[in-house]
Amino acid sequence: MSQQLGPFTADRIYRGDALELMRSIPSDVIDLIVTDPPFAINFKAKRLNYNREGSNVMEGYVEVPADEYAAFTYTWLKEAYRVLKKSGSLYVFSGWNRLQDILDGLDKAGFQTINHIIWKYQFGVFTQRKFVTSHYHILFVVKNPRAYTFNKMEHYPEDVWVINREYWKGKRKTPTKLPSDLVKKILLYSSNQGDLILDPYLGSGTVAAVSKELGRHFLGFEIVEEYYNFAADRIMATEQG
Repeated sequence: MSQQLGPFTADRIYRGDALELMRSIPSDVIDLIVTDPPFAINFKAKRLNYNREGSNVMEGYVEVPADEYAAFTYTWLKEAYRVLKKSGSLYVFSGWNRLQDILDGLDKAGFQTINHIIWKYQFGVFTQRKFVTSHYHILFVVKNPRAYTFNKMEHYPEDVWVINREYWKGKRKTPTKLPSDLVKKILLYSSNQGDLILDPYLGSGTVAAVSKELGRHFLGFEIVEEYYNFAADRIMATEQG
């Protein structure tokens, strides 16, 4: 029988605004949050970046206005802190553009930083007058620095991860998509089988699908209907670990 989390049931995803839905999650129930929130960089979902066919990239990406990003970030991080167990952890992705807002929001919400990870991928958007950005920041933070899950999977685990983006050539895709190998690495280090993983900004559903594959429970929210349907189909097709 699936765990009840207020109005939600574990191992399901829900369509709606994460800022509203997170308020209905009971306090101290989530083991790990992994999420890639909007970046407030005026991202164009149909733009032919990364050699993608625009016709295969789903529309509907919901951006946050730049002047509202700091308040938006603190609001959802405050809820993330509340719903996490006292031993819980959070991995949040950020581009360099809004990194300061993420860092400020984490501090203000009460999180303690464990690592500032760099994810180096294999390509970025072509530039004329500046260096090509080919990395994301991943902030690994906890509620209690003396009690959190960390399974040391390697003898010398470094904080720079070189993991290629996934090519989904000729397939439907969301405009931003985390590689499964990247999410697997996070889940193996910072969760155990049976733990409950939350992704409030689900996108293509990678976090939920990988959680299911690795024998973790999951909960996810997505505001865009087409992304939600895409993620639901993907999760359904994933075998339980």
